[in-house]
Amino acid sequence: MGEYSIGVDLGGTNLRAAAIDRTGKVLQKIEGATQLSAGRDAVVSDIVAAIVKLRATLGVERLVGIGIGIPGFIIMEKGLVTDSPNLPEFHNFPIRDEIERLLQSPVLLENDANAAALGEKWMGAGRDVQDLVLLTLGTGIGGGIICNGKVLHGFVGMAGELGHITVVPGGNPCGCGNNGCLEKHASATAITTMARLMGLGENLTSKQVYDLAIAGDQKARVVFERMGIALGTALAALINIFNFPLYLLSGGVLGAWDLFAPAMFEEVRRRSVVFRSTDTRIEKATLGNEAGLYGAAYLPFQARIITAETTTV
Repeated sequence: MGEYSIGVDLGGTNLRAAAIDRTGKVLQKIEGATQLSAGRDAVVSDIVAAIVKLRATLGVERLVGIGIGIPGFIIMEKGLVTDSPNLPEFHNFPIRDEIERLLQSPVLLENDANAAALGEKWMGAGRDVQDLVLLTLGTGIGGGIICNGKVLHGFVGMAGELGHITVVPGGNPCGCGNNGCLEKHASATAITTMARLMGLGENLTSKQVYDLAIAGDQKARVVFERMGIALGTALAALINIFNFPLYLLSGGVLGAWDLFAPAMFEEVRRRSVVFRSTDTRIEKATLGNEAGLYGAAYLPFQARIITAETTTV
């Protein structure tokens, strides 16, 4: 048996860890609920316990490293979570240093959407390219940018906040302080908000709005058309800026592809001469909610590759 790494995907609801080898084979996986109600220390203890269990089972000598994906803004150099709406107790918490202290092992930290983008690059829909953009469509909208095979971080680590691209100037207010953010017009939350404003119901889920649209409700269909226009506006801007070959969409809302994609593609074609002039691909991601786990596990493998390249130059 060859080398392996351990990846951890920490979310507001679920905590998952897996040992994965260089070929992308999952050797062992641990899954459980994120115990936010028990406090930050309990969540950190669960992370450490999962890593220790995997490491004990598969052996320390073949372990390349440990990668952790976590939602929120991360100062990469310090391993510091400065803000995480899904994990409020982790605000300004040096999670990397704390976990390293408890494990007595180095840890690589990454934003969860960036980790998902890296996972799709390694073992998903992006295996054939070096450059891609991933949009994660869920309760909110996250994003990750892979450039030359690596996560594009920006100068402190906050690049790729694609959910906060303005797509409707003067549009719906967002918690970030802006108006008209993509996630306020194309996320699952946006779908339910639009449905309520259009009189479809007060407490509908995005799935229920989808079911109404499939059944022929014209107002529900308009909701998904508006979602597609917002996505198309954002994607056109990204395509014009990056000229990457591949743009991926993932997340729970992807099930409504047939409802929002026609309007999305029409808007992209209208707004992007680059899209009209090239064979740029906009596709569904393939790893689903496993993408972040794969991406986190790939971090140590990639770090070793980068180190080797640096030392041979």
